[in-house]
Amino acid sequence: MAKSAEAFRTISEVAEWLDLPTHVLRFWESKFTQVKPVKRAGGRRYYRPNDMVLLGGIKKLLHDDGMTIKGAQKMLRDHGVKHISSLSQPLDGELAEVVSDTNAIDMVVDAPSAPKPEADIVPFTHRKSTDESEATETKHQKTPPPRRHRKTGDA
Repeated sequence: MAKSAEAFRTISEVAEWLDLPTHVLRFWESKFTQVKPVKRAGGRRYYRPNDMVLLGGIKKLLHDDGMTIKGAQKMLRDHGVKHISSLSQPLDGELAEVVSDTNAIDMVVDAPSAPKPEADIVPFTHRKSTDESEATETKHQKTPPPRRHRKTGDA
């Protein structure tokens, strides 16, 4: 039997929907204060449909667009939860209607176009700075050991 559209989802259900491990959702909770699942006795997390679309938007920014956590946090502060939620993958069937009915996200038709990325929001890449590359080069260059003089035999 399927859950009601308004039913809260467990962390496992949300993780499966987003195709992410559960520990990633817990980590994102610590980095994005806007994600607030209901916690019941024993610390179990239950996510509302609105929490799910926000997590879907965060996933798009971090995984698909390659944005850093700091960049995604800034975008969330600057553009708000509705904008980030609108970036999410669609919810399944009836669940999407609940989110739409509660005005959690703007309709795609009415949503403003995505803003141009600002100069300080750059995708995360692994690059060596010039200092690191110089340090690496000197680190790998071996210097010969000091010469030792052999003793000549006095015996």
